[in-house]
Amino acid sequence: MSAPAFAFQPHPAVVSRGDAQSGRGASYLRLLPSGATDWTPDPKAATAFASMREAARAALRLPAAVRAYGLPLETEVAMSRPN
Repeated sequence: MSAPAFAFQPHPAVVSRGDAQSGRGASYLRLLPSGATDWTPDPKAATAFASMREAARAALRLPAAVRAYGLPLETEVAMSRPN
């Protein structure tokens, strides 16, 4: 069996939650050194996970009411820049 022609490269990802009721837009998970969680509107200040898989796993460990999910960090930073 030969190796695939391309190598999988994990991309950094963040955990995000939307807040449609307040109209504030997305916020991003920041894990504090104490182990506590905090939410920030800046994707650059969020905790960057090694891959989408790790971000999705972290999102699934949060309470269901949070409705969080993993997103690619590069895309979120690009979308947060002012035009």
